[in-house]
Amino acid sequence: MRPELATYRHLTSGKVREIYEIDDDTLLMVASDRISAYDHILTPEIPDKGRILTAMSFFWFDVLGVPNHLAGGPTDHRIPADCVGRSMVVRRLPMVQVECVARGYLTGSGLIDYRKTGAVCGVELPTGLDEASKLPQPIFTPATKAELGDHDENISFDAVVDLAGADLAENLRSTTLDIYGRGAQLAADRGIILADTKFEFGLGEDGELVLADEVLTPDSSRYWESATYRPGEVQPSFDKQIVRNWLTGPDSGWDRAVDNPPPSLPDTVVQRTRQRYIEAYEWISQLSFADWPTDEQETHQ
Repeated sequence: MRPELATYRHLTSGKVREIYEIDDDTLLMVASDRISAYDHILTPEIPDKGRILTAMSFFWFDVLGVPNHLAGGPTDHRIPADCVGRSMVVRRLPMVQVECVARGYLTGSGLIDYRKTGAVCGVELPTGLDEASKLPQPIFTPATKAELGDHDENISFDAVVDLAGADLAENLRSTTLDIYGRGAQLAADRGIILADTKFEFGLGEDGELVLADEVLTPDSSRYWESATYRPGEVQPSFDKQIVRNWLTGPDSGWDRAVDNPPPSLPDTVVQRTRQRYIEAYEWISQLSFADWPTDEQETHQ
């Protein structure tokens, strides 16, 4: 008999995840179908998004070969029936308060910083780079962890030293770049470019870094198709770019500068976004999303 979600104490809500306390040592992370863009939670939700993110994280935690926070499998008996497929039972760890970002290509906030300063998070880069340029080597570009509704802010490595100490900062940088390299190589073998990603880490009992939260999902990473990669252009990506494009295009009627709540997403955008997330999971994992556990299976057993 599976527990009811109400038997667990709710701890925090994020843009996508709800975190509950199972006991002193373990937590339940439940991924919702919520989708956010430009610091707004949008409506309606994207069907199955929470399950896709969870499936992707379980895949990567399994293949990366680094310590992680998982304390059970996708159908662990501690997961409530209506949360199966979208939940992880994880170790309760003290979290490092730094977003650990690795970039192999220049885009997004990194490109904005580069155009202003010639550097990203204090890392000097060659002149003449443009949108989607491949960097000479991947770089560590950390950020502060923002509260819900606020922007993460890029910070320098020296700022990480001030926040976490020199030894931990060095470990965060080297571990982030190592995991990015592992993920980028597997993605490349499957015809996908991992342009950038962000990781979160907890600390184990011996002080070792433990990969936590989600990992290498379309929400935390930019994936591009190798076959269509064209430097100098904004690349089609396996994430919520479909949503961003609609919001900032003429059809939405929304002015981002005014910062009013965005309009509801049309069904065509919702369905295309759902399909893009599924495509990312299936292309990277080479598994069928139809085989991933679902709460409906549990409910009717």
